Amino acid sequence: MTWTVGFDLDMTLIDSRPGVSRAIDILAAEFDVPVRGADFADRLGPPLATLLAESGAPQELIPALVARYRELYPTIVSSIPAMPGAAAALAAIDQRGGRVLVVTGKHGPLAQLHIDELGWRIDHLAGDLWSAGKATVLRQERANIFVGDHVGDMRGARTAGVLAVGVTTGPCDADELRAAGADVILADLTEFPQWLADELGPVADAG
Repeated sequence: MTWTVGFDLDMTLIDSRPGVSRAIDILAAEFDVPVRGADFADRLGPPLATLLAESGAPQELIPALVARYRELYPTIVSSIPAMPGAAAALAAIDQRGGRVLVVTGKHGPLAQLHIDELGWRIDHLAGDLWSAGKATVLRQERANIFVGDHVGDMRGARTAGVLAVGVTTGPCDADELRAAGADVILADLTEFPQWLADELGPVADAG
């Protein structure tokens, strides 16, 4: 039987804070808007337009800010590292014959840049999805598990009826993730391979 694990991207698989902070500071200078990259990066998870509005950007400027951000974004991709344990987590799934999804609030083409940069093999990518909106793809792709760092990810998993695994590498702590529906809490993805082994049992011997 095929089984599938979905992952959020920002602050789950990649640490996008430094690059995002730099891009937002460039936007702030170019458009003279009261947003600060470091504050913005600390709240990653929701869609860009939502974060811009919450940060005080004028509503009428948001479409132009989003368009310019997407122009700038490719220049920061190479500076954004994988989160600790991300590659090993993906490898653990591959070793067991599982499928990997990435379901993210990030614009899909920008998310693909990270996957290409890091050389990851992903079975399906879906971008521009947030919170419970992630559930549609999780259902369509028959996900069994969804891993994320934000309460919105836990809501997406619960709405889809899949096992919700929270990692405390983003803006939400363990209590917040648990209150939003997390079934499992991990400190970070370095704990994922052992958790998966405990959940699924030993890998079958191919020999």
